[in-house]
Amino acid sequence: MSSPAEAAAETRNRLIQAAREAFMAEGYRASVDGIAARAGVAKQTLYNHFPSKDELFSESVGLVSAAIVVTLDGQTDDVRATLLRFGATFRQKVHGAEGLALFRTLMAEAARFPALAQAFFAKGPEQTAARLADFLGRAMAAGHLRQDDPRFAAEMLLGMFHNIDHFRRLSNNTPLPEALEKSRIGRIVDCFLRAYEPNH
Repeated sequence: MSSPAEAAAETRNRLIQAAREAFMAEGYRASVDGIAARAGVAKQTLYNHFPSKDELFSESVGLVSAAIVVTLDGQTDDVRATLLRFGATFRQKVHGAEGLALFRTLMAEAARFPALAQAFFAKGPEQTAARLADFLGRAMAAGHLRQDDPRFAAEMLLGMFHNIDHFRRLSNNTPLPEALEKSRIGRIVDCFLRAYEPNH
């Protein structure tokens, strides 16, 4: 049998998951009643855990933001293979259903929640860029890439991965065919590597 603390934690997690689903599907207009119903609890139970809808919204967006952060392998021996894996994962997360829903929700509510939009940037895109810059910096130090500003290189590569496909997905929600997606990632990585080919 669960202790009171464990039961409370389980209820809180159910509420956050229900809110995450509701806010990503409906935006901030999702109702507290609907979220409580999704979680299978009374509305008062929701308010016992989250005093306001704003607080629940912030908690939900924070979790989704953290979920789209992309990590990299620690080794720099095969830069191309690592960047191919990174690119595929990045595009799956950012161009996937939850990534697109998060983008739409935040853009719609950025004026209402400017601090939340800033927190999303810090937890999501900034973390991904920092990790990619760290990897590229180590690859440059090892002589696998031309020496340059790794942060600039990371931001440029992220822009290449993001590109017009993000807006295409936002506008018609149709993913690229698998073969074309794989080919595009490969061409992006190869273009980047040509630009940063080490000087011998």
